[in-house]
Amino acid sequence: MPENRILVVIPARMASTRLPGKPLLDIAGLPMIVHVLRRAEAAGIGRVAVATDTAEIAQAVKAHGGEAVLTRADHASGSDRVFEALGRLDPRGEAEIVVNVQGDFPTIAPANIRDVLPPLSDPAVDLATLAAEIHTEEESTNPNVVKAVGSPLGGRRLRALYFTRATAPHGEGPRYHHIGLYAYRRAALERFVSLPPSVLEQQEKLEQLRALEAGMRIDITIVDTVPRGVDTPADLETARRILAKS
Repeated sequence: MPENRILVVIPARMASTRLPGKPLLDIAGLPMIVHVLRRAEAAGIGRVAVATDTAEIAQAVKAHGGEAVLTRADHASGSDRVFEALGRLDPRGEAEIVVNVQGDFPTIAPANIRDVLPPLSDPAVDLATLAAEIHTEEESTNPNVVKAVGSPLGGRRLRALYFTRATAPHGEGPRYHHIGLYAYRRAALERFVSLPPSVLEQQEKLEQLRALEAGMRIDITIVDTVPRGVDTPADLETARRILAKS
């Protein structure tokens, strides 16, 4: 697929209740958002841009040679911000696939960003995401760990049936930790943001359930590890330790 057919967008905002100013916090000499930018660029799948509502974030990205676009401040979700950025960055509609990389994944492996694309080789798939097998009881029972429940398709692929904060599925067998990185077909993203929040989305507080409830198909690539999101001061110190060594 030609590079200009894929656009990677990293949504980032300053308003984090647990870690204020999160995207600009220093990790090993660089703002966190720049680490994410570098890893998305290293994936080598297409044009990369940061979508933000904050001029300081855009300035930091541009100061390190990246591309940034300012978006509205009132978006309800990262997906809405990504969709606005898509219209600004690609008004001619050349990008066929949009990859949404969370701005608080400073240690994500570039290979994992690439891993989200193969399911879209099947034209029946609307969007793709990632998951890793759970190996501890703490992960299985933690409501902050979102579980992906799906039917195996062979190889390292699942067709998503549900996402939940509960411990699921019940019984013996693997459980999977969902990783919130998505690749959308452009038309699927446009449809997704036009839909009202769904019943299960609001109950579980999981945006991807809106797509499933609307009959959209989500396929999952199984990867080996979960990238560490940065949501708390402890997460930040962990990321600093990891990236200080790299």
